Amino acid sequence: MTKELPGLIMVFTGDGKGKTTAAVGQAIRALGHGYSVFMIHFMKGRDYGEFLATDKMPNLTLVRAGRDDFVSRDEPDPIDVELARDGFVQAEKAVMSEEYDMVVLDEINVAVDYGLISEEEVLNLLRNKPKNVAVVLTGRGASPELVKMADMVSEVLAIKHHYEHGADCCQGIEF
Repeated sequence: MTKELPGLIMVFTGDGKGKTTAAVGQAIRALGHGYSVFMIHFMKGRDYGEFLATDKMPNLTLVRAGRDDFVSRDEPDPIDVELARDGFVQAEKAVMSEEYDMVVLDEINVAVDYGLISEEEVLNLLRNKPKNVAVVLTGRGASPELVKMADMVSEVLAIKHHYEHGADCCQGIEF
């Protein structure tokens, strides 16, 4: 019998590459021990490698809450707001259902920063979540309030990136 996961709040933030990758690794670690995971990608609509691998991972539900297009920070398209709002409703249901041991809210920090989802809604979800549900939040710009509430925060620091040398976005690396 699988032991209950502690309901930790974990945040991966910062300007460096690897926040989603770290969250995916955390999810795979949980799956390896028989836990169930719900992962939702805010502001992403492309077929990322995670989506392509899901049929090979029992106990993982993966949802998109975005489209494969850049979102304007100053004037987000109404469809981007709608997709993020709908995604947040699904995320709330997943957290509160207790059907999942871990819920990953990928890029939610950016969705909050862009005004697609209110910070207070995210903080309220975390305050009211069942004690045994772990929640992982990713994205640049985690708010001071979220950092304070979290049990674990890792900041991914940008030191060097292959884009600086003209490299293209690469399947299997960026998506």
